Amino acid sequence: MTTESDESTLPSAETLEKMTHNLKKVEELSERLQRVFLNKQGHHPALDGPNQELFGKAAQAYWTGMMQNPAKLVEHQMSYWSETMKHFVEAQQTLAKGKLSAPENPGPSDRRFANPLWDTHPYFNYVKQQYLINAEALSKAVQDTTDLTPLEKNRLDYFAKQIIDMMSPTNFLATNPDALEKAVETEGQSLVQGLENLISDLEANNGEMVVKLADENAFSLGDNIATTPGKVVFRNRMMELIQYTPVTEEVYKTPVVIYPPWINKYYILDLKPQNSLVKWLVEQGHTVFVVSWVNPDPTYRDIGMEDYIQDGYLAAIQEVKAITGEKQINAVGYCIAGTTLALTLSLLKQKGDKSIKSATFFTALTDFSDQGEFTPFLTDDFIDGIEAEIEDKGVLPSVIMARTFSFLRSNDLIYGPAIKSYMMGQPPPAFDLLYWNGDGANLPGKMAMQYLRGLCQRNELATDGFELMGHKLTLSDVTVPLCAIACETDHIAAWKDSYRGIQKMGSRDKTFVVAQSGHIAGIVNPPSKNKYGHYLNPDMKLDYTDWQAGADFHEGSWWPFWGNWLKKRSGAKVKARLPGDSSHPVLCDAPGTYVAKKATL
Repeated sequence: MTTESDESTLPSAETLEKMTHNLKKVEELSERLQRVFLNKQGHHPALDGPNQELFGKAAQAYWTGMMQNPAKLVEHQMSYWSETMKHFVEAQQTLAKGKLSAPENPGPSDRRFANPLWDTHPYFNYVKQQYLINAEALSKAVQDTTDLTPLEKNRLDYFAKQIIDMMSPTNFLATNPDALEKAVETEGQSLVQGLENLISDLEANNGEMVVKLADENAFSLGDNIATTPGKVVFRNRMMELIQYTPVTEEVYKTPVVIYPPWINKYYILDLKPQNSLVKWLVEQGHTVFVVSWVNPDPTYRDIGMEDYIQDGYLAAIQEVKAITGEKQINAVGYCIAGTTLALTLSLLKQKGDKSIKSATFFTALTDFSDQGEFTPFLTDDFIDGIEAEIEDKGVLPSVIMARTFSFLRSNDLIYGPAIKSYMMGQPPPAFDLLYWNGDGANLPGKMAMQYLRGLCQRNELATDGFELMGHKLTLSDVTVPLCAIACETDHIAAWKDSYRGIQKMGSRDKTFVVAQSGHIAGIVNPPSKNKYGHYLNPDMKLDYTDWQAGADFHEGSWWPFWGNWLKKRSGAKVKARLPGDSSHPVLCDAPGTYVAKKATL
């Protein structure tokens, strides 16, 4: 019997008609989705996961362990079975009592399961708790697997976690209460919009699944992002050189040249006025130059690390010296550009060239003996897949790199955004940092393999030397005064690994700073926000654990500390310099033309 109260909660005929209409749209969009997959460009299958040898070894190790210690396997299985049966019986008993409710203990908290229905509704609670039981069982099985090398164990653990994250009930419409409630609330329109979002993302990436993290229409380079006034004063096949307009009457003699990573665009350091490191440096009285790298297409197939050094680093140094009339510059390298700055410093040392007065490294790795979270992606099967992809396309596509980085934080950068966009039909946010994150660049084929094989896999720079441009480049040749900024929770360039590389450099004047937060937020941390602090310890002879234990914590941004360090190495004040000179006419306004080119094949 249906009560009047029950009837009032039922959807009206008009609502059902709208839902039916929207679901019909879903069918039409599904046909468009099929066309996307039919025209998918594709990539080498080795980039989708480890070769079967890893899982074969894991299975063999598991069964070997069972034969040698069957009690251990029985213990695992009985624990899993008992938890599952107990869970099932408790749910049945609750229903038998006529209660349509979840057990009193809803299970451990997890931010993926924030909707109250996960704890109060018997169906959703049952699904959640069983998922957590399954996840725990799989994690324990991997943890207790023996007869694998540490590298194999690391990879098995990583890919097992990927499977666990992928199979979360939040990732499926039928078991996601947020998505189901939204679909009912919007009469199915959220599903239509979600499918539109999915198809748009696939079409934008040649069929590759890369979730759009930010609203691309919310930002315009030079208008509301990358807005610090400046001019492009030099251009070659590898980069545009931007000189920024001074805002002080006098500037320090020694100019600052910033080399950003060419995996992404330079404007991470000039997002908006409130958090622009470039603007802040100009306001401190520095003559600031920034290299804006070209976004390579397949014609750059044979461009290597030597080209980045010769036509990027050395060319910028030469042009800056000519424009300013100074004999030396202060250089800054961020991430992979910091790694390459170390190569350049070794090369200049061997040539007797003293053009670089000081060097600053932002989250830069130079010793790859511990590959950290990137270990699963630096084994031969994955690198062989990249090599095959490069052989086919001439470059390592930006979409492949973006996907790889995202899987290091899959719940935050893949599944969470995908749920909001594809299941709930929400537009991506207007967030400058995420916009920059999605504005990637390709890597030239030769350069990518030199970096992956020689630096990452064989760790040549930190050991016997990296052969390049007729020289064997080593960290011991880096002898200029240096300051290194690493980030406490950086999952791309772990601070302890950055520290180890700086320790091996030959300079007697070393300063090391650990900033709070991660690879980007730890660097883009203006003093005005007073958000993240930093750690200092002058004793660079200590191992990283003792350095950390003895470090002093300082509230607020590290920018002022570094500013004082840089000022001491920047000489006296001179009259402010306008961009360019008679032999370096202004080519265009900042942010230039190279930065606007999107990654395409």
